[in-house]
Amino acid sequence: MEFHVRASRPLPPLVVIEDALLAFDPAAVVDIDPAQGLRVNAAIDAAQLVGLINEVGGDVQPADVEQQPSVCCGGCSG
Repeated sequence: MEFHVRASRPLPPLVVIEDALLAFDPAAVVDIDPAQGLRVNAAIDAAQLVGLINEVGGDVQPADVEQQPSVCCGGCSG
């Protein structure tokens, strides 16, 4: 799933979030998009993502996380 996180408070450093996500999903990808905020692609749901970010020092609310429509064609891992 792809999510955009637009927290009203500063997030933990990107590397801290990335390490936590990779421990949860080794194929996760996380980056900062200047227009969209924190961008996460991982096998995780929105509630788990909120919890994970908050466990590493974030202060994210469920309303801060927007799930994006899937663009998966199914071709890479059927």
